Amino acid sequence: MGRQKRLRVGHEWYRVDLLFFHRSLRCLVVIDLKIGSFTHADAGQMNFYLNYAREHWGREGENPPVGLILCSEKNEALARYALEGLANEVLAAEYRIALPDEELLAAELAQTRKAIELRASVTIEASLDAEARSTRGTPTGDDQTE
Repeated sequence: MGRQKRLRVGHEWYRVDLLFFHRSLRCLVVIDLKIGSFTHADAGQMNFYLNYAREHWGREGENPPVGLILCSEKNEALARYALEGLANEVLAAEYRIALPDEELLAAELAQTRKAIELRASVTIEASLDAEARSTRGTPTGDDQTE
């Protein structure tokens, strides 16, 4: 929905790094990108953004917005104390600058592809079995007696 989305509170302007809408969750997702380590101030800033997003950007029928803080380092204890008890759903995660090696990614993709194909074939077989059972159990006009 936006990159560097501007919002104004009072006489001050702020910018949300990324703003998405998650179709399945039916909510806004506010993402804050941090170059450094996670701090307790980041949690307060995200809570501020989520309160604003709920009031000004949310629409009727949507779920409350979710915040995601992506930082280069995450201190688990600091994140727990800073995020626990907030009225808004805020998550903190550590990101990696480099992707895993190509072989690992290729293996993961192959495994995921096999799982999807297996799931699809099981679904098709189940549909065909159900259709066969329903057609066997249905009498035709010739089978009916008077």
